[in-house]
Amino acid sequence: MSKYMIGIDLGGTNIKSAIFNTEFQKIHERSDPTEAAKGPTYVLNRIKEIVQKMMLFEGINQTSIKCMGMGIPGLLNPDEGLSIFSPNFPDWENIHVVNQMKSNFDFPVFIDNDVRVNMYGEWLFGAGVGYKNLVLITLGTGLGSGIINDGKVFYGTTSSAGEIGHMNMYREGRPCRGSSGCLGRYVSAIGMVKTFTDKLEEGRSSAVLQWVGDDRTAITAQMISKAYDLGDSLAIEVMHETGKILGFGLSNVINLLNPEVIIVGGGMSAAGDRLLNSVRDTARNHALKLSSHACKIEQAKLGGQAGMIGAAAYANNKMPS
Repeated sequence: MSKYMIGIDLGGTNIKSAIFNTEFQKIHERSDPTEAAKGPTYVLNRIKEIVQKMMLFEGINQTSIKCMGMGIPGLLNPDEGLSIFSPNFPDWENIHVVNQMKSNFDFPVFIDNDVRVNMYGEWLFGAGVGYKNLVLITLGTGLGSGIINDGKVFYGTTSSAGEIGHMNMYREGRPCRGSSGCLGRYVSAIGMVKTFTDKLEEGRSSAVLQWVGDDRTAITAQMISKAYDLGDSLAIEVMHETGKILGFGLSNVINLLNPEVIIVGGGMSAAGDRLLNSVRDTARNHALKLSSHACKIEQAKLGGQAGMIGAAAYANNKMPS
């Protein structure tokens, strides 16, 4: 009888992997460097090796594995097991991930977008428990998102629904892939740092400069949060400005999708209420009143665990009942 499930969260920096029992209790967990620059074949072989090592360590054979789920960044066809394109992964185009895994494993393997498996994790085990209509956004190098509508994951025609990060906010704004002024270019960690450094170029000052010297490329979103806590006026201004822009973006999401909750995850969500208070105020004041009052904006609860448990849960849900 199958007793275990495997969840893989493939990131640009690390591969997070875990084995769960059928009650979704974690049996084994590890994190390994992705080394994406070495190409898709290397990365996928590395995942196979990681899975085999976890099973060997726990004394688990393949017949005891019910299924494995994988969260893959970028555009994909989940039904075909095909990763069409993955940003920040060199030469990663039209990679049949599931077929690659089948060459080594007998148990069923399923893939989905990394943000959607994060959403599965938060929906089933974190900040989204009990909700039928929710949106999850992840703020990191960009802005990713996933949507639950009436208790079902919303995929769209090409399984690429929910590209909230590419909502156009400014007619002539920061360049983006094939467009400009996209929301993600302003509210991601990179976007907030860009706003901060732009203001430094205008002659503004900040305590952050004392930490990085002349190397302004070393400035991070975490530094801005730290400076915020120290009462740094520029950090406070930039954090609130970023939150306001995100709030305008989410007011559009609220008007369009009418969710019960919007969950904010990703590395930048660690800013917490420093960022989210401005987000909430702006969304409440600019979304339709009925919809905005019915929608909470919450910080994700599971952090880096969401992708692994979400991938396992996604795979389990794909299994025939």
